Amino acid sequence: MAREDLQIGFIGGGNMAQAIIAGLLRAGHAPGAITVAEPAPAVRARLVGLNPSIGATHSNADVAGRAAVLVLAVKPQVMPDVLAELSAARRPAGQLIISVAAGVTLQTLRLALAGSDAVRAMPNQPALIGEGMTALAAATDLGETGRAKAEYIAGSTGKTLWIADEALMDAVTAVSGSGPAYFYLLMEIMEQAAVELGLPAEVARTLVRQTALGAARAANLPGNEPATLRAGVTSPGGTTAAALAVLEQAGLRETLQRAITAARDRGAELGRSSR
Repeated sequence: MAREDLQIGFIGGGNMAQAIIAGLLRAGHAPGAITVAEPAPAVRARLVGLNPSIGATHSNADVAGRAAVLVLAVKPQVMPDVLAELSAARRPAGQLIISVAAGVTLQTLRLALAGSDAVRAMPNQPALIGEGMTALAAATDLGETGRAKAEYIAGSTGKTLWIADEALMDAVTAVSGSGPAYFYLLMEIMEQAAVELGLPAEVARTLVRQTALGAARAANLPGNEPATLRAGVTSPGGTTAAALAVLEQAGLRETLQRAITAARDRGAELGRSSR
């Protein structure tokens, strides 16, 4: 079977499922090989709007019964009920489970869905535009075929990498899963400050967003390190130095560290509540 004909099922049809499906369609995956279980009729309509050949239903069991790869795209709080239902459903032998729910461990997935290999995936919001970052974790006994399937699906929305130690997935969630919000907040604050300094709102918007885009692209070039780039912008006694001194004095580093740690701890808490 060609990779583009792989039968992929989704439990949950929300934003992340839609982002992955849109990525698969862009990659040339056969829309008729994609099925989604989603209880909300309006969301099912949006899914079919991506391509009318996509199968959208309210039945988790129907989707699970035909999928070679089953993507669990539901919230951690809902996962216990979903796993209980799927454990009683007829599913194909060798079905690969991919979960995008924060904190839900491989052990939880494999105990509930005995006989299935499982992968944890942590995508982030830029997956919606094909610029996502998805970290993957799996047990050491997952074969190359299973890994290739997971990379194919996750890679349709951007970049992927494997995390060898599953225990670090909560940290991944805190850094890249929640991370876009940290940058959005900084951009929001900068735009507001620019307006308060007298710049028109549209000018502030353009200045901040293009600056953020350019800085990210510069930092992503080989050999470029954020600290080195920052130093290159910061002339002694200059305007940037004055601004950075205020941020350092305000404890920006420590505050952001605490914020990321809080996100990690919340991910672990959600995982415990899903067992």
